[in-house]
Amino acid sequence: MGKKLLFIYNANAGMGKIRPSLSKVIERLCQVGYDVTIYATQAAGEARDIVTRRGESVEVVVCSGGDGTINEVIAGAMRLDKKPRIGYLPTGTMNDFAKSLGIPGHPLKAVETVVAGHAYSCDIGSFNGRNFNYVAAFGAFTEVSYQTPQRNKNALGKMAYFVDAIGRLPKLRGYHLRAKADSRYIEGDFIYGMISNSKSVGGFMLEDKKHKISLCDGKFELILLKNPQNPIEFEQVIQCALTHNIDGNNLVALKASNIEIKMDEPVSWTLDGENGGTWETANVFCRKGAIDIFAGNMGRKKKIG
Repeated sequence: MGKKLLFIYNANAGMGKIRPSLSKVIERLCQVGYDVTIYATQAAGEARDIVTRRGESVEVVVCSGGDGTINEVIAGAMRLDKKPRIGYLPTGTMNDFAKSLGIPGHPLKAVETVVAGHAYSCDIGSFNGRNFNYVAAFGAFTEVSYQTPQRNKNALGKMAYFVDAIGRLPKLRGYHLRAKADSRYIEGDFIYGMISNSKSVGGFMLEDKKHKISLCDGKFELILLKNPQNPIEFEQVIQCALTHNIDGNNLVALKASNIEIKMDEPVSWTLDGENGGTWETANVFCRKGAIDIFAGNMGRKKKIG
């Protein structure tokens, strides 16, 4: 009897990207000795619930879908005392988390990261008691990812996000906040805030030669974009956001393991591109190396036999 593997897939993610490759993916997993059980999700929350119920009875859980699917799978695994290792075949629109882990975008290439068996101990975030994988954010455009209709995402891909974002430009506003990031204190008005554990967010690369990002260092990147006071500052802030120029005067950027952000009013947040609720206070901390994920060419921590 081979090692037990639970395969969960979202057939609607990324225009049904997994469908043409599904049988070959399963065949490949069986070829290397896995005893595969398949589950197709039908609604939000199902991936989390099936991992919670079945996760301790298998050694590996592989999921195919977008950032929302992998968020649910890891959320389910985090509920367990005995956590399965996680494989990810990214078939969504943005696939930011997969890019950070060096996982290829095509299912038949991505499944080889599971076959190779190199697991990466990845940090996982806690946001007011709810887990997230790679980003918690508030402010400008953060609602675009979960309010953009799925049919638009399927038809236009990344462009769907940008089309929806342009229509929201007139609604930009600042939020007054007080933040504590480990031992540092910040106060001011900001139009956008992001706590991330990723090299890519919203399709934009955050890492460059000067600013390296690790997914297993026990720290998150906190970025706060200041509220512009005039058209020149507005242009500078938008340019800063697009280029991730963290040396500019228009944002705060630092690393921290524990972050508390207090707002003067309830503010909507997103977690991994999904609706994260409305909060006046956000308590975020890093769970260092909480989940073992099969990764690509980076961060190979241990070989699973």
